Amino acid sequence: MTGRFAGKRIVITGSGRGLGFAFAERVAREGASVVIAEIDAASGHEAVRKLTAQGLKASFIETDISSETSMQALAKQLADGGAVHGVVANAGWANNVGGKTFDEIAPDVWDKMMAINVRGTWLTVRALVPLMQAGGSIVTVSSDTIYWGPPRLLHYVTSKSAIVGMTRSLARELGDRNIRVNCLLPGLTYGEATKEIPAQRWNDYAERQILKRRAESDDIDGVVAFLLSDDSKFMTGQTLAVDGGFSLH
Repeated sequence: MTGRFAGKRIVITGSGRGLGFAFAERVAREGASVVIAEIDAASGHEAVRKLTAQGLKASFIETDISSETSMQALAKQLADGGAVHGVVANAGWANNVGGKTFDEIAPDVWDKMMAINVRGTWLTVRALVPLMQAGGSIVTVSSDTIYWGPPRLLHYVTSKSAIVGMTRSLARELGDRNIRVNCLLPGLTYGEATKEIPAQRWNDYAERQILKRRAESDDIDGVVAFLLSDDSKFMTGQTLAVDGGFSLH
């Protein structure tokens, strides 16, 4: 198969459904062999079924990004297949986490958020960088909420802000290895994880955007493909908000 990612192996965490699956499908269509690293086995297997039914290359490895043991097992299994050329650290906890003020968030909920979103992103990079001997690209995934600070979502916004700082430091540490690290900041995007959001909220969000329509996954996946590809080969340590102009920076 020809394309920007022909002969490349790309690992995408949390890619059993939603935006993660959209990212996987996009790069697979451009020739990549995609590894679906997903905690939910059913969605992981279903993602592979959907991709291989299109004649695309995909495999599934059950993975818990918050577990060092699980991430080490992922790396060990991947090592048997050769080099990794790209990583999208997409997995995270985002659904149904809002609603409580800063002083109502339970400490164990706060810790879970940090364990998944922050520690999990770090463990992903820590486990997979040794497999990127020829260099490559890592895309971390934050959120445009870090720019406008929505209330009643402090633990989530804090975790996503940490990912931006992590991205910048990682870019400096990994530059000598020819590994680029950039951060994607999606806005509210329609998909499996968000389709139950009331229509009024979608309308309110779109009204505050410059581009006044609901975001779909195909508005986002091309940016991930760009960041993974050589089209962005002189770009590292950067953040890209893809939210229709909801936030400007």
